[in-house]
Amino acid sequence: MVTISPLAGKPVPPARLIDVAKLVAAYYDLKPDPAIAAQRVAFGTSGHRGSPFHTSFNEAHILAVSQAVCDYRASAGIDGPLFIGIDTHAVSQPALASALEVFAANGVETFIDAQGGYTPTPVISHAILTYNRGRTSGLADGVVITPSHNPPEDGGYKYNPPHGGPADTNITKIVERAANDFLAAGLAGVRRIPHEQALRAACVHRHDYITPYVDDLGAVLDMEAIRASDVAIGIDPLGGAAVAYWQPIIERYRLNATVVSTVVDPTFSFMTADWDGQIRMDCSSPYAMARLIELGSRFDVAFANDTDADRHGIVAGTDGLMNPNHYLATAIDYLFANRPGWGPQAAVGKTVVSSSLIDRVTARLGRRLVEVPVGFKWFVDGLIDGGFGFAGEESAGASFLRKDGTAWTTDKDGIILGLLAAEITARTGHNPGVAYRRLTAEFGTPYYARIDAPATAPQKALLKSLTPEQVGLHALGGEPIRATLTRAPGNDAEIGGLKVVAENGWFAARPSGTEDVYKIYAESFVSEDHLHRIQDEATSAISALFAASAAS
Repeated sequence: MVTISPLAGKPVPPARLIDVAKLVAAYYDLKPDPAIAAQRVAFGTSGHRGSPFHTSFNEAHILAVSQAVCDYRASAGIDGPLFIGIDTHAVSQPALASALEVFAANGVETFIDAQGGYTPTPVISHAILTYNRGRTSGLADGVVITPSHNPPEDGGYKYNPPHGGPADTNITKIVERAANDFLAAGLAGVRRIPHEQALRAACVHRHDYITPYVDDLGAVLDMEAIRASDVAIGIDPLGGAAVAYWQPIIERYRLNATVVSTVVDPTFSFMTADWDGQIRMDCSSPYAMARLIELGSRFDVAFANDTDADRHGIVAGTDGLMNPNHYLATAIDYLFANRPGWGPQAAVGKTVVSSSLIDRVTARLGRRLVEVPVGFKWFVDGLIDGGFGFAGEESAGASFLRKDGTAWTTDKDGIILGLLAAEITARTGHNPGVAYRRLTAEFGTPYYARIDAPATAPQKALLKSLTPEQVGLHALGGEPIRATLTRAPGNDAEIGGLKVVAENGWFAARPSGTEDVYKIYAESFVSEDHLHRIQDEATSAISALFAASAAS
């Protein structure tokens, strides 16, 4: 069972805050050893992440990855502008400086924030799609320097190709391999000019990211309904990249909204600790969201975003913080009833570890459900061509089409998911928490949880390569098993684990890419006790597989 820290939901003691000066010094001073796996460039589902303190996110990494991106662009014929943004983590600004030195040296037309500020992930995706609309050549792409909601000592680097969404593994493997080759060669082959020279380079441009994104929100949301209803909105940027966006949105659309804090502090000292006592800007965590939850009763609806604003957390008044799965189902139910411009082909996209409440809502709507592996990259093509009206992950990330059925972003957009909660409240007269309770009255109450269990590297490899025949389960939670899956039913892509489905419950197991654990996601439509039974049976089944493998 998960042990909750006594610090969870409370302000973090000053002694536990990061030393920003030491962190930045480590970024520049520590040199990765490419012979050590943990110090190499490694692209996961959300780019390369690490910490300067662990020699996994340092200047050498960023120089190498940026040159690898330049080389990939040249090989792929991508010669339009590169939109680059950063979040508010302490090493994001130094990493931007390093990346800019390489991009300028390579003559890449690079667009940075006009005010030297922060740019959310969805804004970069929106900028790429807006620029590329109607073009077949000279296409734009982008980079976002962010580790998402990770702790303050972390850094991250994501590449978004011309489709505007996360790069798929075909691209990230090329970039990762090239970057590690540069590291192994002592950065030989990396082109670089001094930072001040890069800032003055003719190919580096200051760009207003805020105005085009803010002005376009009316194309994806009913901003007039929100304004006319005078719904009281609370907004907490959690000290992240959206901090400078909310006031322009409020003024442009004359919303009755309050930004509860505009503090930007790279130590994130204003945060309450997450479940394990760490600072983590996870807007789906009741511990990290304690401040906004406490303020929630002041507003009809309130919401927050993580540090790069690609995730959302919805506080539905006195109903409190909504579980991400619950809000996804509520949003889907509302949107498909209130977007007449979406064609009949517009489907619902979900990951295999998202709630099956979404399946039940989608079936009632008469829409096609497309279930894919974990990772927003699987939704990109469907969002571009209108095949997905809505696409979402259980980890509080989603996006949806413009009102006319065309693409808004192909990366997660926590800003529009927050404003959608306000639209739902304005148009229906009740907050999304009430809407969710109505869904449970219709479809039953889902009991959902994720737990982690220890696993060695060989055990994780086994779990990742399972076939359905190896699992051998015939019942789950007292019900016959309907399906045992190692490939996603929506696109036949490998899950990287397995999913076992019965009538009123399921579990999925996937190995962690960064820790010696595997993750068990489980859900029951019967009871909390039934959920625990499913979890117990899942862990027993996986343990038996591990034991059989060790004995063979």
